[in-house]
Amino acid sequence: QVQLVESGGGLVQAGGSLRLSCAASGRTFSSYRMGWFRQAPGKEREFVASTRWSLGSTDYADFVKGRFIISRDNAKNTVYLQMNSLKLEDTAVYSCAASNTGGRLTSSYDYWGQGTQVTVSS
Repeated sequence: QVQLVESGGGLVQAGGSLRLSCAASGRTFSSYRMGWFRQAPGKEREFVASTRWSLGSTDYADFVKGRFIISRDNAKNTVYLQMNSLKLEDTAVYSCAASNTGGRLTSSYDYWGQGTQVTVSS
C-alpha cells in the first residue's frame, strides 16, 4: 500500500521558516517525480515545487523561487520542503504527491498525502 505522509506544518510568523517532510512508503519511487502542492481556502490546488528521486532535478513555481527549497533523502525515502521568508499568502494546506510522468498538473500525480496545514500570521 502506497503511503505519503506529510509532517512539519504549523503556525509561523511572517518572515519565519518551516520545513515540511514527506515520508514515502509502499513502493519504489526511484523513477518518480515528487511534488509539493498547496491549497488555500477558496482556491484551487496549485503547484509549488517538485524533484525527481533519481536525478535530483528541481522545478519551482515562480512565487516560491528564492524562498523555498525542495530536497530529498533517498536513504530515508523522504522529500523535504524548506520554506523561508514566509508570507501571509503562503497560508495553505500543503500536500506531497508522486508522479510517474512529472509536470505541474495535479492530474499528472498518482499518489497523494493527506496534507499538512501551514499558517502564516502577521
